Amino acid sequence: MKICCIGAGYVGGPTMAVIAAKCPEITVTVVDINSERIAKWNSDDLPIYEPGLKEIVEESRGRNLFFSDDVDQGIRDAEIIFVSVNTPTKTYGVGAGRAADLKYWEACARRIAAVAEDSKIVVEKSTLPVRTAESMGRVLEANANGVRFDILSNPEFLAEGTAIADLEMPDRVLIGGEPTPEGQEAVQKLVSIYANWVPTDRIQTTNLWSSELSKLVANAFLAQRISSINSISALCEATGANIDEVAHAVGSDSRIGPKFLKASVGFGGSCFQKDILNLVYLCDHFGLPEVARYWEQVVEMNNRQRLRFAELITKTMFNTVAEKELAILGFAFKKDTNDTRESAAIYVCQSLLEEGAILDIYDPKVGSDQILGDLEKAGVQLDESTRSRIRIHANSSDAINNTHAVIVLTEWDEFKEIDFDILYSTMAKPAFIFDGRNILDHDRLKQIGYQVHAIGKQ
Repeated sequence: MKICCIGAGYVGGPTMAVIAAKCPEITVTVVDINSERIAKWNSDDLPIYEPGLKEIVEESRGRNLFFSDDVDQGIRDAEIIFVSVNTPTKTYGVGAGRAADLKYWEACARRIAAVAEDSKIVVEKSTLPVRTAESMGRVLEANANGVRFDILSNPEFLAEGTAIADLEMPDRVLIGGEPTPEGQEAVQKLVSIYANWVPTDRIQTTNLWSSELSKLVANAFLAQRISSINSISALCEATGANIDEVAHAVGSDSRIGPKFLKASVGFGGSCFQKDILNLVYLCDHFGLPEVARYWEQVVEMNNRQRLRFAELITKTMFNTVAEKELAILGFAFKKDTNDTRESAAIYVCQSLLEEGAILDIYDPKVGSDQILGDLEKAGVQLDESTRSRIRIHANSSDAINNTHAVIVLTEWDEFKEIDFDILYSTMAKPAFIFDGRNILDHDRLKQIGYQVHAIGKQ
């Protein structure tokens, strides 16, 4: 069997690498029109960072795993085609700011129909609105020239930072298909691939619409828990309660559980906000405004948490951070990834720059071009004056040295090992630490002399 994945991004690359490693008899080709990205997948410097990814790519690359910018050949050769292209939130026209932008997805569907010479199984791997498969079917059928296409939904449930483990030992694999004999045959063909390493009781099959909607709902529920605990963190700060203790007490209830109850400066990444906004748009579209407003509040709470943390920094530092040097530790949206999409750090940094602060930024996996590009996209005007107030460092010590405050925005493990005793002597006094991830030893830092402020604690 030969399979092809259109899209060499955060989902397509790791997913296909694991399939190739687990199914050596299957030829797996990842194609993308971005030749530069493909060149990186074929090099020692992969375009994304994910623990364990490089090793698993090198295990199969050149054997049964290939990366190519020849999209048409990949389509022609494959029996199964995964579509894993970006579906960002629309920034224009009807549904701007909420609906998913499906222009890349539609371009893929039209390309598949134009190039395919025999029947194909087309698998939706991108996160898509419910009923998108119906639209894809219409596009493919209208341009098929007699070729048959069976469409499946196979959403990804990966968490960046643990993507390889999630692929190798998934909680579930969800496959949706048509209830026709041909549709069910296609479903079983995809089931047979995953069954090479996933226990059959973890492979769930549904209709197309349930599969598409389940992805949006899963992300919405996870984000809801984060916004819920973050809303309580504000109350803890006002009352003197400790958010970690409250979260532990609440999470000890077996009906609730402890996962995703870690208060922080807010969630980020490519999925949560985008998928919730898409869900909001769908609810409005189908005449469910009350449901739409319910889920919209999850995003509003997250946005407020970012702003609230930035306001805390300015208020605590005597109501001004103008011309003060602030060490920013972490720019990725979470540890163990170089992904910065919708990272809370972007918005906190933007707010502090608007207040006139000088930022000394360090992240172990995010480079200067990416940091500056993200700030510019967020609306920061990188003129000569503003650019002179952004300094990007190669290690945490250099970033902290001679600053007024340390601000933790990503929960990288290495930040827990920083020698704050030595760095204290270099900092302006009073020396502040703002822990936006609650990962540091606050009692120890206070003993050294730091004024410590954390999420959900006084």
